[in-house]
Amino acid sequence: MPRLFPYDFDFLPLLPFSSTSSDDTSSPSSPCSQSRLDSRADGTAPVPRVPLELAIYILEEACCDYQLAAPRAQFLKQCALVCRNWSVPAQKLLFSSVSITSERSCAAFTAAVDRATPRGRMLGDAVLRMRVVLDHNQPFGLSQHSFAHAVTACPNLLELNLALYGCASPGRDEVGLPDVLRMQRPAPSFDETTLDLLRAGPRIRALEFNNWSENKQAITQLLDLPSTSLEPFPGALEELRMNFQTSPSVDFTEWLLHNSTPSLRVLELEREPTSELLYYMIEAHGETLRSLALPARTSHDHSQAVQKCTQLRELRVESPCATALLFKSLPAGLQHVALTVDQDTALQSVVDAVRAGESLQAVTLQVWERGERNPQLPVLKLACAYRGIDLKITKDIRVFRSLVRGDHKSHPAFPRI
Repeated sequence: MPRLFPYDFDFLPLLPFSSTSSDDTSSPSSPCSQSRLDSRADGTAPVPRVPLELAIYILEEACCDYQLAAPRAQFLKQCALVCRNWSVPAQKLLFSSVSITSERSCAAFTAAVDRATPRGRMLGDAVLRMRVVLDHNQPFGLSQHSFAHAVTACPNLLELNLALYGCASPGRDEVGLPDVLRMQRPAPSFDETTLDLLRAGPRIRALEFNNWSENKQAITQLLDLPSTSLEPFPGALEELRMNFQTSPSVDFTEWLLHNSTPSLRVLELEREPTSELLYYMIEAHGETLRSLALPARTSHDHSQAVQKCTQLRELRVESPCATALLFKSLPAGLQHVALTVDQDTALQSVVDAVRAGESLQAVTLQVWERGERNPQLPVLKLACAYRGIDLKITKDIRVFRSLVRGDHKSHPAFPRI
């Protein structure tokens, strides 16, 4: 299942469960997979019914082209109205990724996934990814208990994206405050009722925690760790994304990844780490990494790090000023390269990598302002076309990042790792 932006319950209404089109003559229990023909009233040739399995495949593939929430949700809502047999698979896809940011949206969601009803159980079981915002600065923000109840209603939940915002002092809530000031806002810790509900909920595989508050206990509570524990983190991580205001110490990273040496596959660095931190992570985990994302500023250290990741399959660099050295010695098995391009980006080393890379299957470009005027861009397009390499170009950074997530089949030419 591709990583897609979630269905937002703040803005999108729920669908009726058994919606039908006016020309649907099938009964609710009549499966589309049966090989039979619909006869027309005017006596013309019968129309073959699309097998349900094929319809579901078409819906799943079509969703891969919708990287933003609104068009994807609108598409699936329309598909749910085609016939009764399409309604259930379309709504399951619609609920596979959800976004809950307020008490209002949480009430709509919990009503839809009420496990006291067959429909609610079906929709709750379909939720795989959930994005949650706990903003204590909003008067109708989502409460801890509502958040925990929403999680427990989704037994198959795999990924949780949680953003925590503190509460500003009265009269000091200014729009556009720098990140460092936003993180100085206090936020309450999770109470025992919330933690008990989360412990009884699904065992998620991926947690993305964005802490925009000064609460340093929240992460240990979410990981269910004693605040005074000196033992290494017991989990074996497969994916790690780091976005920090201050680069974490090597000691903390070693504590976090102590049991992840054989398991870590995906590493995303959203901000510039110290040379010591980058050296440690690559030396300890470079041989197992399959997907690596580097921050906006690249350096000689980054080039050396990429060269040591011998099993790398995907590389993302969000820097239009990436050094040519970075692309001159890419791992032999690399399948997907993603980078940002402006008018002055040196693309010759990328063109050479496309021409020489036997394993390369996909290139994704994020084009900044005037990037279309880069004189080497037509050469790169021609090289990709000649080699049969799938080239995708976007101007939306959100779409760019969604296309190059290494943990899902997010790119048509890039297999899941």
